[in-house]
Amino acid sequence: MARFLVVLDVDSTLVENEVIELLAEESGSLEEVAEITSRAMNGELDFAQSLRSRVATLAGLPDSVFEVVSTRVRVTPGAQALIDGVHCSGGRVGVVSGGFTEILDPLARELGIDYWRANRLEVSAGRLTGGLVGDIIDAEAKAIALREWAHDFGVSLASTVVVGDGANDLRMMAAAGLSVGFDAKLPVRRHADVVLNERDLSHVLPLLGLRG
Repeated sequence: MARFLVVLDVDSTLVENEVIELLAEESGSLEEVAEITSRAMNGELDFAQSLRSRVATLAGLPDSVFEVVSTRVRVTPGAQALIDGVHCSGGRVGVVSGGFTEILDPLARELGIDYWRANRLEVSAGRLTGGLVGDIIDAEAKAIALREWAHDFGVSLASTVVVGDGANDLRMMAAAGLSVGFDAKLPVRRHADVVLNERDLSHVLPLLGLRG
């Protein structure tokens, strides 16, 4: 049986939410942030620049906001079935996010994900500064993560599957053996090998020749 590495985007793919918007709701900047997010996911804005702009609106939030927001994150239907199905076939699952490791770390552990990577928000004296720590996980960083994880797992890129919805997923989708647009924005619909419109991640399994 073929072993697959399946890599998923997080916001609006692995989870139903855009985590930056949940944080922005707490800071009172939701309307502004939601508009920037929409434009960035449709490829109208540079992702890194748009992320810095959105994160800047979070300055002053207490770091307790991570706990508050984590309770509002909703895992997309079929996500656990997809992860379990890939594992049962000897494969691995990675998730790479333009969102934030503060939210992703506990979620990835809970779901049994093998690899994950996301941005980190800067916190000082218990409050968000409005900045980021380290390199930004943009489109190129997502593609790099795919290649690194495939190498670690010992499979070729032909045995990788990427599932995403936004323009910042396109580079890793182009590198993958199979790209799946999941309830995707127009730029992804144009380039994905397969487009799934129903928000149920277990529908990826038949594409791998697995149950579903």
